Amino acid sequence: MVEETMTLIGASTVWHYIPTLVQWLDIGGFGRRLWQLRESRTKFVQGLIEDERKKKEDGTTTGRTMIGALLALQHKDTEDCPDQLIRALCISALEAGSSTSADTVEWAMSLMLNNPKVMVKVRDEIDSYIGKPIRLIEASDLLKLQYLRCIIMETLRLHPPTPLLVPHESSIDCTVSGFYIPKGTMLLVNTSAIHRDPKIWDKPTNFIPERFEGEKCEGNMAMPFGMGRRRCPAENLGMQMVGLALGTMIQCFEWERVGEELGDMTNGFGLTAPRAVPLEAFYKPRQSMVALLSEI
Repeated sequence: MVEETMTLIGASTVWHYIPTLVQWLDIGGFGRRLWQLRESRTKFVQGLIEDERKKKEDGTTTGRTMIGALLALQHKDTEDCPDQLIRALCISALEAGSSTSADTVEWAMSLMLNNPKVMVKVRDEIDSYIGKPIRLIEASDLLKLQYLRCIIMETLRLHPPTPLLVPHESSIDCTVSGFYIPKGTMLLVNTSAIHRDPKIWDKPTNFIPERFEGEKCEGNMAMPFGMGRRRCPAENLGMQMVGLALGTMIQCFEWERVGEELGDMTNGFGLTAPRAVPLEAFYKPRQSMVALLSEI
């Protein structure tokens, strides 16, 4: 459902330009796909709500959940927090946080497989920090794994999860670089172009995680999560999810490309610009991690 959402949101169709003319047509099945997506998303998320509601009634709730907190608000005022609002918030969280994180991990692995020295360097960093006894990395370790963070930031620079960010709107009439922009204009920030601007970045198309080390000025121009008051509120969560997934994969397994040629780095279609071809790679457990992995 998330993949279908990102594909449809990022698609340019006749619907966007002459909706009144084609409202009775279903060109390319676009309208039918939207309707099916809406129905499947509503059914799925409402099921999550009903499961949580039943747990609260039975007293079997374990831990604090987002849906549980919203249902507590609903209990106080049904009109202030109806199921429709809970569904909308859940869908936003699932869509914004799942495919973007997964795509970033896939892009990072692709870049490291094409640059194996980077993978060796970050694996040495993880091994050195974790030390003995061997354990899996945890969220609290990520702040100390600075080179892992550099890899993630460089991946987000080359392949931002939302290349045009979330649409903004001009609140007043204004002029920018000689262009008049009236109030109410939709504004799209092209982070992909900014992140590859040769006036800002040295060797902008190359994968160089070291550019984010320390306080280097280059790194200050990266904005994969946006900037200012509209900056992505889940930035810390996203960095943690990607860091844990990527760090664990590097820590636990040896990775190799399928064949001698460099992996295809072509962008696919959709709002989040995933890989055009899903990543394939050989992997095997690292000898030092076999005993720990067998216990999981």
